[in-house]
Amino acid sequence: MRREILEPRRDWERRVAEQGLVFGSPSTHADGSYRPYWDESVHYVFEMDEVLSMEADVELLHSMCLEAVDTIVTTERYRDFGIPEWLWPAIADSWRRRDPHLYGRFDLRYDGSGPAKLLEYNADTPTALLEAAVVQWHWLTDTHDGDDQWNSLHERLVEQWGEIAGRLPSGEVHFTWSAGDQTGEDHLTVAYLQETAAEAGLDTVGLALEEVGWDSQLHRFVDLAEAPMRTIFKLYPWEWVVEEEFGKYAVESLPGTMWLEPLWKMMLSNKALLAVLWEMYPGHPNLLPAYLDEPGMLTEYVRKPKLGREGANIQIVAPGYEHATGGMYGEEGYVYQLFDPLPEFDGMRPVLGAWIVGDGSAGLGIRETTGLVTDDGAAFVPHRIPRP
Repeated sequence: MRREILEPRRDWERRVAEQGLVFGSPSTHADGSYRPYWDESVHYVFEMDEVLSMEADVELLHSMCLEAVDTIVTTERYRDFGIPEWLWPAIADSWRRRDPHLYGRFDLRYDGSGPAKLLEYNADTPTALLEAAVVQWHWLTDTHDGDDQWNSLHERLVEQWGEIAGRLPSGEVHFTWSAGDQTGEDHLTVAYLQETAAEAGLDTVGLALEEVGWDSQLHRFVDLAEAPMRTIFKLYPWEWVVEEEFGKYAVESLPGTMWLEPLWKMMLSNKALLAVLWEMYPGHPNLLPAYLDEPGMLTEYVRKPKLGREGANIQIVAPGYEHATGGMYGEEGYVYQLFDPLPEFDGMRPVLGAWIVGDGSAGLGIRETTGLVTDDGAAFVPHRIPRP
């Protein structure tokens, strides 16, 4: 694994915009320097054996996470996740039905010298998908034709839609995003996923989540045309859904109306999962020690809110690394994970976003920043695997 500098394509801004990447605020560093969200002036290079090893790590981690869900449901450990009691039976039913799932993203620490370490699992509403699946692939073919990339995302998404189509209540899928997202990233991600579903032969409709209606007489969700919505993809966290008025309808109408991602993924998108995994697999080489609600044996740790996002409300406690970020999360409780700082490459710290589609490894996206916490100001950079 190494970081290389490369002259950006002359018309890169036009190219990435044509490929759909039309959001992303530029970040300005403390010295006033500018950096675009998509930054192809640098990229990371991996050897094939590194990628094969990480692929195996990702699929193993995913299987461990599914085992963790089964344990949580069996032992009813929902309280550790801050999940309201009225949801417990519905979550258990969703898991026992094996309500179909589509995709997720593991955030990993990796420096090329050992096994990848799990930092968290974005299993409910992962983004940074279009840039990983499409934009960096076009970059590769334009700049290093003949090289490879850890990237079968598009093909795998189309295949997964085809595999789960027969388990959905209808052949029509409504794709929803929140109009409250000011960046446009959620809408873009949903539009891309809608495209993959259409390619798989499903009928698709797109609309903002705020435009979804509830027919109280027929007890069903309806779209703007008053047509019933029986399969709904949402890029909106379950923990937010269940706090809103329509959340009880979403839960009560299962499985007649199917939601993607499924309700059982509430456990996988919650950082309490990190502590449960460590309890189940103590000393596992792909895990960092993690504990619920207190540091436990740790003297150097990262305190993470169970439902935090974009690096908010993170506290690092370690000699020489004292750091904290602001935000609105933490009321739900915290997880304490061993502090293992991201590796440095030319002063930058990459976090590897390894994608899972269905139950198989599907690709890699990298975001890097100068700081210890990967937040919404981090840049996305491409990667390649040199030809033999």
